[in-house]
Amino acid sequence: MSREIAVQWLQEQGAGEHIINTQQSIATVSLAAQALEVDEERIAKTLAFDVQGKTVLIVTAGDQKVDNAKYKAFFHTKAKMLKPEETQARTNYAPGGVCPFGVPEDASTYLDLSLQRFDAIYPACGDWYTAARFTPQELADLTRAQWVDVCKRVE
Repeated sequence: MSREIAVQWLQEQGAGEHIINTQQSIATVSLAAQALEVDEERIAKTLAFDVQGKTVLIVTAGDQKVDNAKYKAFFHTKAKMLKPEETQARTNYAPGGVCPFGVPEDASTYLDLSLQRFDAIYPACGDWYTAARFTPQELADLTRAQWVDVCKRVE
């Protein structure tokens, strides 16, 4: 069901041609990079957080993780990821397929500046077998996301 939400939303936005269907799982950054034949850092992973009762999605490059100090400075609260059992109810997607497409209206989407290094990035598209390909600016425009600097390279 989740894939259908993302695909329908992208088609309604006139962005259906960006969808990529795979036979291999893309449930993790590593698997997605293998399936899509790209470097791991080009995988645009979507992380879901609770910020004072509101759902916040942060899309970041595959080689990044949330920097707690930067996150707290921007959101004025400690980072609290959604629990797996909460994720689908609050984003429309299960872990491994979370994406910024077709999310509930009360969810806010942010894109980390780490994505701007690339000419193409690959977010999930609702499930473990569907992705999409966008430039960072196309993704920002499409999702009406705000750019933030809240992540750092995984060491």
